Amino acid sequence: MGIQDRIRELEDEIRRTQYNKATEFHIGRLKARIAKLKRELISSHRAKAGRGSGFDVKKSGDATVAIIGLPSVGKSTLLTKITNAESKAAAYAFTTLKCIPGILEFNGAKIQILDLPGIIEGAKDGKGRGREVIGVARSSDLLLIILDATNPKREYETIMRELYGFGIRVNAKPPDIHVKKTSRGGITISSTVKLTRISEREINAVLGEYGIYNADVVFRSDSTVDELIDVLEGNRVYIPAIIVVNKIDLVEGRIDEELPFDYLPISADRGFNTETLKEMIYKKLNFIKIYTKRWREKADLEEPLIVRNGATVSTVCEKLHRDLKSNFKYALVWGESVRYNGQRVGLDHVLADKDVVQIVKK
Repeated sequence: MGIQDRIRELEDEIRRTQYNKATEFHIGRLKARIAKLKRELISSHRAKAGRGSGFDVKKSGDATVAIIGLPSVGKSTLLTKITNAESKAAAYAFTTLKCIPGILEFNGAKIQILDLPGIIEGAKDGKGRGREVIGVARSSDLLLIILDATNPKREYETIMRELYGFGIRVNAKPPDIHVKKTSRGGITISSTVKLTRISEREINAVLGEYGIYNADVVFRSDSTVDELIDVLEGNRVYIPAIIVVNKIDLVEGRIDEELPFDYLPISADRGFNTETLKEMIYKKLNFIKIYTKRWREKADLEEPLIVRNGATVSTVCEKLHRDLKSNFKYALVWGESVRYNGQRVGLDHVLADKDVVQIVKK
């Protein structure tokens, strides 16, 4: 029996099992087994963009955004509208068969936008080069999920299911669960919040499936069994996303069904709301500006470095020159991130918006 068949068999068993106090331990173990099999499936077919595959696009710019959508939703048209790229578009499915990059320049930032081939149901299992497509999405800083205005809810559910199956958690934060293995003492469970979505039996079942029988487990969020499994797997990625509903002009600006998510209506073909989308991309990427200063010179306030919020002095070194980190001695910083102006800091110092940084070499 193949991995996919075993996963399907376990999922069917969960569906057949009525959830109650007597079965929660069993269901917890089944979910853990499915997660381990999916990890095996992903790792055995991990997308490694080989030369000439069309997926070996080098990251560039200040951040990378991946356009995700089903075939023929207007991804290529949108890429052409908001970047300097020309992605082939046509009125039939699967026009784009490789990853096509473009650069969006906005507010001083250079943002790499990737037009990926349309994903289909079963993409996480390899259909339609699905693993390559979602593999590229895993390494991006932001997802731009594009839906067709004629059927947005079904398309959204399909895309989210495929991304979830490949370990991508959209617009979510990592669960605040800490598991520390110990040499003895069994499983000790504590929490700083009331746990309403997971029981002690389920926790023990999942840990046992992972061969953990002695550990201190601390919950700082009201988490689920699936979130505990995510923490134990350790290979999930948590990526922010913007959802746009394209071809809004074809439905006269009105979507027939109420959608359970926030979205931006656009018409890539007519350019409707594309400028608003650029602003949303910039804001969602959470950029900050860092100014640099040379010894005995004024800070360069004309051309700031654009970095993501949470960037360190090490990030600035990498932006300025590839050899700067190896020759780094210390940095002087002026701004909100330090206690006093001109404070001496190291590579790990986290910078704040509009900080001024001077790098001192050995």
